Amino acid sequence: MSVARQLRSYFVVLPKARRNRVDLPRWLMRRPQLLAAHAGYEVALISSAKTDPRLKALAELKAGAVISCEYCTDIGSALARRAGVTDAQLRALPAFRSSQEFSETEKLVLELAEAMTRFPTGIDADLRGRLLSRFSRSQFVELISAVAWENHRGRLYQALGVRPSGFSDGMVCAVPEA
Repeated sequence: MSVARQLRSYFVVLPKARRNRVDLPRWLMRRPQLLAAHAGYEVALISSAKTDPRLKALAELKAGAVISCEYCTDIGSALARRAGVTDAQLRALPAFRSSQEFSETEKLVLELAEAMTRFPTGIDADLRGRLLSRFSRSQFVELISAVAWENHRGRLYQALGVRPSGFSDGMVCAVPEA
């Protein structure tokens, strides 16, 4: 998926907000430099484009679900669907290890997201080695950055009280896991 197509996904999904549209902008507009920094990091992750966007979407969605960020799972499900994640995969996310819906690479990425999001956080040598045997160093950094950013977003949005906006209303949506 090209960078332009990934950006287009945001422009298609964001207007679908049906409620609570101003929760996030209402807070971030109070500190324009932080709003600009957030936008910049989002664009940097998209434009890095070394890793399959579907894998990044799965990793981010899993982190949002583990954090129990309802806004994250709402928008994340919509974006993941546009990246090619199936409804069956969204339903199977909590039990990904035993699910036939995910490839071994997808399971590895989901394991990474879980390891980086649960407490205590840790990527042991075995997991790092398996990731580096499957992904280039550039892809590894991109995946780690995407999951770390989702951890930041989820915790920030929860602390600010950002509520789900209905991006996935009427569709299958990943569920918070905590």
